[in-house]
Amino acid sequence: MLHVFPWGQYSVRLKVGPRVFSPTLLGTVLAAGMLAGLVSLGRWQLHRAAEKQVLFDEFAAGAGSNVELGSSTGPLQRYQHVSARGRYDPSAQLLIDNMVSNERAGYYVITPFELDSGEWFLVNRGWVPMGESRAVLPSIPSPEGEIGIRGRADLLPRPGIRMGTPAPLAPPFPVRANYPSLEAVHAVIGPRRWSTRTEVILLDAREPGGFVRDWAAPGFPPARHIAYAVQWFGLAAAMLVLYIIASLEKP
Repeated sequence: MLHVFPWGQYSVRLKVGPRVFSPTLLGTVLAAGMLAGLVSLGRWQLHRAAEKQVLFDEFAAGAGSNVELGSSTGPLQRYQHVSARGRYDPSAQLLIDNMVSNERAGYYVITPFELDSGEWFLVNRGWVPMGESRAVLPSIPSPEGEIGIRGRADLLPRPGIRMGTPAPLAPPFPVRANYPSLEAVHAVIGPRRWSTRTEVILLDAREPGGFVRDWAAPGFPPARHIAYAVQWFGLAAAMLVLYIIASLEKP
């Protein structure tokens, strides 16, 4: 049976069985703030799971059709599968630093690729391990002459948070860069008829002339974010239970 006692200036007393629920103002404010924060984090993780599901669906759908880059096509959807014929320019390659494969540090190899039409693309040819030190750059041979390539349209790697303004890139090549912007890459390579259809092409794993390639949609899978959301909601529920227990006292 529940009995309601008169309110104090900042408190309420509710008799619950043999005990009295008498929360303090400070405890209630702190609990409410923590509960709101934990629930907000859980909802944010659910939002991230929905965003990741879209990316993973787009990555899976990208293999369903192929676009020939030699034809007149507009902007490409991210992860759209493409093919092209042209030639690499190994004299102006970039090494994107701080890339990890199987817990080993290394670089992504970015090589300019010219179509017969004169249109230029950037091709991510995969991952190579770091040398004995950062002063020793890895060997990155490139196919010579006209070849055909197949891959996926994508963006250049991006950091979670970009701090400050990065220093301008400068030769000699291959230039080592830490999460460069597309504009910075185009600037260091020099004026060319750069394509605006995609930032970079991820070279397919079976294509020759590449390195380690295990492409997937970026970041954690949606299930990981859902698991994190469950943890945040669980913590919110536990905090609410502790708040109630802490607010119970003997009459």
